[in-house]
Amino acid sequence: MQKKLEKLTAILEGQPMIPVLKIEQLADAVPLARALVSGGLPAIEITLRTPDAIDAIRLVASEVPDAIVGAGTVLSPRNYDSAVDAGARFIVSPGTTQELLDTARDASVPFLPGAITPSEIMALREEGFSILKFFPAEQTGGAAFLKSLASPLAGTRFCPTGGISLKNAKDYLSLSNVVCVGGTWVAPDELIAAGEWEKITLLAREAAGLKRAG
Repeated sequence: MQKKLEKLTAILEGQPMIPVLKIEQLADAVPLARALVSGGLPAIEITLRTPDAIDAIRLVASEVPDAIVGAGTVLSPRNYDSAVDAGARFIVSPGTTQELLDTARDASVPFLPGAITPSEIMALREEGFSILKFFPAEQTGGAAFLKSLASPLAGTRFCPTGGISLKNAKDYLSLSNVVCVGGTWVAPDELIAAGEWEKITLLAREAAGLKRAG
């Protein structure tokens, strides 16, 4: 568990923002990943929300060596195993189940489980998780809520995702218990559809320059 935590920590501490991607067209996966890597965001989360998501992970893992591709919206052990087989280097879920925890325990690839309430967070701390996804962040109290957790749940850090943009990312990154944020704003649907990879690289570079607490 400790080695997997170290792997996950290194990935999340490596950049202030993790792009959360929905790949509608498989042909977009590689140029999109390359654009984000060029902008300074090598760690990317491809969500399993589209039919081509697993194939997209496989393509990026094999064709973009500088990318650190992860799988998001992982809801079941089957999702977890499929993503790992495709080359995912970290796994993200909006919540968790005992089945997912059992799978994560046996897997070599680290798991970022989601939690939103103090009870959920405490339960995952008991399972050995000290970095958690906080989702949906804006809809459940935002940065103010996360700030209120810092003292009673000291030692737990979060990657908040959901409703985060360049405008409010700084509010989260100013908190001592936020390791990074997740968001979609660096890869808008319209830019992906138009193949505007240079514009995405510029957005990524801007996000990569965000400052964190400490």
